Amino acid sequence: MKVLHLTSGNLYGGIETYLLTLARLRHLCPEMEPHFGVCFPGRLQDELVAAGVPVYELGPVRLSRLWTVLRARWRLRRILRDTKFDVAVTHGSWPHVVFAPEVKRAGVRLVYAVHDHLSPQHWLNRWASRTPPDAVVANSRSTATTAATMFPGVPTDTVYLPVERRETDRDAARQELREELGTDREMVVILQASRLERWKGQTVHLEALGQLKSLSAWEAWFAGGPQRPAEDAYLGELKRRADELGIGERVKFLGQRTDVPRLMAAADVYCQPNTGPEPFGIVFIEALHAGLPVVTSDFGGAAEIVTPDCGILCPPGDVRAVADALRELITDPAQRKRVAPFGTARASELCDPKRQLTTIALILSGVR
Repeated sequence: MKVLHLTSGNLYGGIETYLLTLARLRHLCPEMEPHFGVCFPGRLQDELVAAGVPVYELGPVRLSRLWTVLRARWRLRRILRDTKFDVAVTHGSWPHVVFAPEVKRAGVRLVYAVHDHLSPQHWLNRWASRTPPDAVVANSRSTATTAATMFPGVPTDTVYLPVERRETDRDAARQELREELGTDREMVVILQASRLERWKGQTVHLEALGQLKSLSAWEAWFAGGPQRPAEDAYLGELKRRADELGIGERVKFLGQRTDVPRLMAAADVYCQPNTGPEPFGIVFIEALHAGLPVVTSDFGGAAEIVTPDCGILCPPGDVRAVADALRELITDPAQRKRVAPFGTARASELCDPKRQLTTIALILSGVR
């Protein structure tokens, strides 16, 4: 079964991590052959090419410039004419708007992959809803409920994303990264690795750390660099706020990283107190795989992943609750150690790659 995955490719986050997993682990599900159509060159395209999968360059698109949309559709039309695909998957409303009409015209089965909470009031979602897919696949129960409002009557399945467990030498990563970043080996490191978007909760995280100034045994690492102009401004705000809280020397902003598994191996706690619901949360699964307790907000996909055995769920936006959770984990190494086996088991239970890829293949093969 040949599957063409269509995406923009100009940013790098959870969607791109998932697509790269499809490419890297395709040997676990040989009945599903992934191909990729990408509009913008960048990290995603480079890593897909390095993984050895077919990648089609569709050209940059601006929705405000109709000719760029038509040009990309023309390129897709030629690809669909030259290669027989069984299914095409649009990953989000933007590629659905651009490519879904052409897929339908070619008579190829069309699947909309839900990676976000969809508001039917948003102009892009309204535009996307004009071309109903043959099926919808959501990455959590939370996002599936919103997809039903956008595509009523379209069959919808929920499949947690396959997440690769990267084997990392924890002791070596701990020593090397802490030396590189000037962090004492005995320090409790709290990590957040996420896009620099406000709803990811970096501000709440910093405010909570500000309440822990009296504890001397912690340091915080924030991984994730600006990918858009607004994120540059946000990063500046975060750095200023850390200084205002008197914790600037204990908070390290690491920028964009390609070694998140090593960062997790070198850390002790994962904290991401979202102020908006996480659609799924691949990073939470990665943290659990690494044996880290997770502190996050009690809604969205996170509430479907994190249990009391492997982390602490806090009311969204509750700085005091996040501070209390972090204080508990910083001061109790035995609790952090107890969490590790439960976390790895939970990650495998939800996101075992072979099982989830097989499930996805079965769903796509059944689309009519």
